[in-house]
Amino acid sequence: MDLSQNDWKSQQEKTAESAIIDVRTDEEFEAGHLPHAQQIDIRNPQGFMEAISKLSADKTYFVYCRSGARSAQACQLMQQQGLTAYNLMGGILDWKGPVV
Repeated sequence: MDLSQNDWKSQQEKTAESAIIDVRTDEEFEAGHLPHAQQIDIRNPQGFMEAISKLSADKTYFVYCRSGARSAQACQLMQQQGLTAYNLMGGILDWKGPVV
């Protein structure tokens, strides 16, 4: 499900068991990412599928990329695996919060 930045952030804050997933490349992640984000590069399809297969279905995942396209694809793949995932529309390019 695609959420605006405000909705994504408020949904994440009120979800007890949640994790932030950055699906960008290593270089993009190292250049700056959201606090507490875990990186799983969707451009490495085998590694991505292996990583999401190990994620807990008891958590809710908040997913982002550079502009929202890769993370939308990632959310679809995660939902096919039975996971709850929300896509950040506009990605980190439109993010107004902290970046580390």
